[in-house]
Amino acid sequence: MSLDLAKLDLKSLVRTIPDYPKKGILFRDITTLIEHPEGFKESVERIANAHRGQGVTHVAGIEARGFIFGAGVAIAMGVGFIPIRKKGKLPGETIGQNYALEYGVDTIEIHADVLDDGDVVLLVDDLIATGGTAIAAVGLLRRTGATITHAAFVIDLPDLGGAAKLAAEGVEVTALIAFDGH
Repeated sequence: MSLDLAKLDLKSLVRTIPDYPKKGILFRDITTLIEHPEGFKESVERIANAHRGQGVTHVAGIEARGFIFGAGVAIAMGVGFIPIRKKGKLPGETIGQNYALEYGVDTIEIHADVLDDGDVVLLVDDLIATGGTAIAAVGLLRRTGATITHAAFVIDLPDLGGAAKLAAEGVEVTALIAFDGH
């Protein structure tokens, strides 16, 4: 029996865990989606199909869950994959971007020689919430001379405003699923 993937309800494959990692948070757990073979495949294909014909030369994924979806999208699109890692995790020369956390600052990095002027990068991650890490990733990628005008997420939490903040940076945001709340 064949499965009609176009009608697959991806939202139903995402588990919600209340009060994790702290009281009052509804954690959207994508592990149940990626454990479902058809759901995982469909997620990757929907993101890739939405961005074909945009001249994408690379997909960049944010550590760690962005690696899962981003690598799949890169394969589906036939382009290279760029891991955006936490500081100190990449060998060789890197460039970094600081960004604010609720209580402090963190840094993400990419290899310094991975992109050139003329490259077009699609940013992929599992979830967009407040947008801090995604905005830092866009800034980091743009510092290489690459163009980044699109970002794709499996889940958007629109009440937290991250997609709107990315749009204000000139990045068109697509998400497969939206959940109200946080």
